[in-house]
Amino acid sequence: MTSTKKFLIINGPNLNMLGAREPEIYGSLSLLEIIKYTEKNLSAKCECVWYQSNIEGDIVTRIQELTKQDFNALVINPGAYSHTSVAILDALHILKIPVIEVHLSNTHLREEFRQTKLTAKASTIIMEGLGKNAYLMAIESQLL
Repeated sequence: MTSTKKFLIINGPNLNMLGAREPEIYGSLSLLEIIKYTEKNLSAKCECVWYQSNIEGDIVTRIQELTKQDFNALVINPGAYSHTSVAILDALHILKIPVIEVHLSNTHLREEFRQTKLTAKASTIIMEGLGKNAYLMAIESQLL
């Protein structure tokens, strides 16, 4: 009998505005619709705990809490904080579990400032440009 894997999925600033925010880049689905799509299409049973904040310090605190909780991996879409947040990078370095960073768009095809991702330096895997499938593929990568 295998135990159910548990994932924390953190979403950073403005991801609560998906569907309304630049749908030509991020797609027309809301974050709630992406959550439902992801959980419906997972190949195996697992527990997903979703969290979203526009506040950098709250994201850092949530990452730090992982050191005292039983999760198999962190999936994080730091949004714009991926390009600017040394604080989130430092918190990610504390973790002893896989960190999968996701971005809905391919940041390398966008503005130059989006092509540098500080948080990627603490990530095990980086997935981007997959649109609504980014979270699904990140979780699936840890279910293999």
